Amino acid sequence: MTQITYDPDYIVPFCEQEPEVVYADPHILVVEKPSGLLSTPGRDPRNRDCLITRLQTQWPTAQLVHRLDMDTSGLMVVALTARAQAELSRQFRERLVAKTYRAAVFGHMAADEGEIDFPLIADWPNRPLQKVCYQDGKPSLTYYSVLQRLSQPDISLVELRPHTGRSHQLRLHLKALGYPILGDKFYADPHICTLAKRLMLHACHLQFSHPESGDTLSYSSAFNLTDLLDCT
Repeated sequence: MTQITYDPDYIVPFCEQEPEVVYADPHILVVEKPSGLLSTPGRDPRNRDCLITRLQTQWPTAQLVHRLDMDTSGLMVVALTARAQAELSRQFRERLVAKTYRAAVFGHMAADEGEIDFPLIADWPNRPLQKVCYQDGKPSLTYYSVLQRLSQPDISLVELRPHTGRSHQLRLHLKALGYPILGDKFYADPHICTLAKRLMLHACHLQFSHPESGDTLSYSSAFNLTDLLDCT
């Protein structure tokens, strides 16, 4: 696998696609982040462009309560008040938010469903990579189910339901199980990475309680990863 190291001078390419706002009220936004857009500003001032700075041009009080990796697309909830941010952060912290992802991985997964529980920790010499570590890693759990198996090349479309929210959890769990995500420049071998033009990981469903009313809100994305595959 290609060695990835942390480059403090890396400038993120500009993302032409804008985030889509799918719901808005005085307290929250639900948005769909495109692949290639940071969730929050990078350390370098030249990497300030991101989801939250774009949203703040119209909603100045917008604040993140969770993140998606730059290369991951999909649904996110954003707070517009301090009270909403605190309440939504509590729901994420206490694992009350239901999140579902879809991914395209290399290989035909042997089991139709199961769980992945490799403990994860930051791989500090090779930031931003994470690694499996049974001695010091934090407990990490992902449930998966296979939606479809494709051929030429062998690809599995899977649904993922993370119980924990570790950095790069889904990418590394699938890689460690032997089925790296297509287009994953961090964990997939080069020939697997080039099978897709982007990371084939999308946050497709989000369910949480409204921070003010307490009503259960549920959102699903119409975006279909299979539209990006040449073998379907």
